[in-house]
Amino acid sequence: MTSPGRQQQPVAGKPFDLAVIGAGLTFAASLAALTQALGGGAGRAAVVQAPPGTGKTTLVPPLLANLPVHSHGRVVVTQPRRVAARAAARRLAVLDGSQLGSRVGYSVRGERQAGPGTVVEFVTPGILLRRLLADPGLEGVAAVALDEVHERGLETDLLVGMLAEVRELRGDLTVVAMSATLDAPRFAALLSTDVGGPDDGGSPAPVVDCPSALYSLQTDWRPAAGPRLDGRGVTPAFLDHVARTAAEELTRALSDDSSTDALIFLPGAREVSRVAADLGRRLGSSVDVMELHGQAAAVEQDRAVSGRLPGGKPRAIVSTDLAESSLTVPGVRLVIDSGLTREPRRDAGRGMSGLVTVSCSRASADQRAGRAARQGPGRVVRCYDQQAYAAAPAHVTPEIKVADLTGAALQLAAWGSPRGVGLALPDQPPLQAMDDAVEVLRELGAVAEDGHATGMGRLLATIPADPRLGRALLDGAATAGQLAAAEAVALVSGDHRAPGADLTRLLSQLRNEPGAAARRWAEDTRRLAALAQRGPLSDSPALPSPVTGAAVVGAVVALAFPDQVARLVAGGAPNRYLLSSGTRAGLPAGSSLSGQEWLAVAEVTRAEGRDSAGTGAVIRSAAPLTSDLAEAAASHLVAEAVEARFAGGRVSARRVRRLGAIVLASTPVRPSPAEGRAAVAGALEKEGLGVLEWSTAADALRRRLAFIHRGVGAPWPDVSDQSLLLQLQEWLGPELEQLAGGAAAGSIDLTNPLRRLLPWPEAAKLVDLAPEWLEVPSGSRIRIEYPEVADETARPVVAVKLQECFGWAETPRLLGGRVPVLFHLLSPARRPLAVTDDLTSFWSGPYTQVRAEMRGRYPKHPWPEDPWSATATARVKRRQ
Repeated sequence: MTSPGRQQQPVAGKPFDLAVIGAGLTFAASLAALTQALGGGAGRAAVVQAPPGTGKTTLVPPLLANLPVHSHGRVVVTQPRRVAARAAARRLAVLDGSQLGSRVGYSVRGERQAGPGTVVEFVTPGILLRRLLADPGLEGVAAVALDEVHERGLETDLLVGMLAEVRELRGDLTVVAMSATLDAPRFAALLSTDVGGPDDGGSPAPVVDCPSALYSLQTDWRPAAGPRLDGRGVTPAFLDHVARTAAEELTRALSDDSSTDALIFLPGAREVSRVAADLGRRLGSSVDVMELHGQAAAVEQDRAVSGRLPGGKPRAIVSTDLAESSLTVPGVRLVIDSGLTREPRRDAGRGMSGLVTVSCSRASADQRAGRAARQGPGRVVRCYDQQAYAAAPAHVTPEIKVADLTGAALQLAAWGSPRGVGLALPDQPPLQAMDDAVEVLRELGAVAEDGHATGMGRLLATIPADPRLGRALLDGAATAGQLAAAEAVALVSGDHRAPGADLTRLLSQLRNEPGAAARRWAEDTRRLAALAQRGPLSDSPALPSPVTGAAVVGAVVALAFPDQVARLVAGGAPNRYLLSSGTRAGLPAGSSLSGQEWLAVAEVTRAEGRDSAGTGAVIRSAAPLTSDLAEAAASHLVAEAVEARFAGGRVSARRVRRLGAIVLASTPVRPSPAEGRAAVAGALEKEGLGVLEWSTAADALRRRLAFIHRGVGAPWPDVSDQSLLLQLQEWLGPELEQLAGGAAAGSIDLTNPLRRLLPWPEAAKLVDLAPEWLEVPSGSRIRIEYPEVADETARPVVAVKLQECFGWAETPRLLGGRVPVLFHLLSPARRPLAVTDDLTSFWSGPYTQVRAEMRGRYPKHPWPEDPWSATATARVKRRQ
């Protein structure tokens, strides 16, 4: 990272009147402490720890701007959400008495109200990240305040590490991190007051605390009768419970205080819309029901976070966690909390990532509850029980630990810190997730072998979208047109929910049905279309030209996510698909995409139930695709090879053309010897020696050898599966060649191959140490059953009729007298009567009881009183 030339850029205008701005705000009492912590010098750092509602977001930025050392530049404040950035800027401008966009302004995706005279600018973390990549020295910026760092958003975490490096480059840059929870010491250590950080002798940045501004808060619990979540997400019954509870509690609260507004927390936009509609029916026109989520229009978001107009109706604001900590919503005295939130999750095994609904952390639940007591006594009603609250995690999971890191990895590579190595991040990224992200970037050509960004990577880093979507925008524009490609990327990158997972239906709705979502999509499309002029990324078109009409969405999505190109599973349900990555996933029941041969999948998540078609994963958004476009978009995944396999006792082969895991064509061929050998070796490695056919003689010999090896050791061979697999060529070489050449496993007797392992001259003692047969007193030769190869405790067994052993006193022993044979003495019906390795003791004792029980049951067989003098026989009395 190099430092661009910096120019002093004084900001004209009078100082902010902190007394007026801070009137009634708790944090006003901490302004002196923060001023002292910053010491009046440039390049200082501090951490502000203040609960929500104390006024830190309103007061810290103008305080920084008023410091004389910051007169040369702007104060930039990050807010994790666009609505919060707009609201914070609007509030500060009103308190300052200035026009929004002049002294105080904001910049969010697709919207900017700021100019050359702006002193304090509120931005989202993504905006500041892209500014840093374009200008690592942050020309014209005197101070940066990172708000809500406790939320542990991925982009904010990256900013912490990058700004620590900028401070090494620019000794006059002030950085303040603001947190609402007890994470302050972590960030204080990262924002060391001395270059190099605490590990190099630096001191942690000072922490400025502020007491809580909460009034008394009453907590009630109203859990639902059934579960909050099932395999498909939030249950309809639970949403009904939340709406019913909110209507009842707000009606009761309004009967006591007509100024009460309610804030209802739900995990996502879909749940917000459903509960808001239900509340509208329950409460009628007496209450203004409002939605607050990322898909709502900016004007609707701003209206929801503003106070009630004089004489206005009571408000029920149904919100995602947008209103959890970044905003103070005036008038709220009642909070209804579902206790649920959406968090990113990455499934490395299936190559999937997306948002999942989970229980919110206890810290989040407490912040939600605190919304009711910021401006007076309040009440929170939790729609779940105390056990669920206690079982929830203490703090929110850092996004860097669970999210897809492809975008972050590109930003780190473009910054000059591949994989984040050497960067002072609050948490280091998981190794496997970062490896996977870098591999994606390599496939895109965005990073070089050393991990640093290529020219293409630096270009993709400037596009405010996932790098894969950035690539699809630039390459897709070359054949589909800039506007069409931008429409498709805006469709996928926005917070829109495709009906039945069908992106083409969603596109039709956004084009033809006016509304907040359509306006947001149109704004994103215009912005992306302008960026599309920077492409394509290569001279060779990525897709057959031209691509028009309904095919555009699928083509662009396939360009972005070639590993998620999917094909209908032959012979299966019409909504079951195989992705090129190897994952199987199902379309939601009733999807209009069911039966399409090819799909370009934009989002797939883990799920159970009928929506997943029994696959364990559900396709959330996709578009139809042709086979030609699928192969063109995922051309690097198309390969043809001869695939030989050893199954059913024989080698077979097919010439297979694949798109990743999807078979495009398959033709039987004759395998080469090398392919046959690889197939046999692969089957043995995967399934073990069980793929070979062991004859009775071969199995018996192997058991005998294993028995001798356990008792005697070397030089007798180890014939366990592991050992035999390690020395296949030594004992099975010729037979492997026969199998590779097409011979059936059943035609090969493994007895002779095993004999190749016999040690010489010791092999001559095989029959003495472990004979195959044992001659008993009746003259019969009985096979000795040796233990299974893997059984190290069992002993050799001889199962013989009791009458054939009369007079036998000495138990035979094997392995040169080391191991006695275990006799299973059988009845005439060959059922066990006794198990013994001491014949003398048996004849002298237990035989008497056996004789008493058996002589009446088998009268034709001899049961002498004196077994010592009786003649051993295998026959009945008459034949004897």
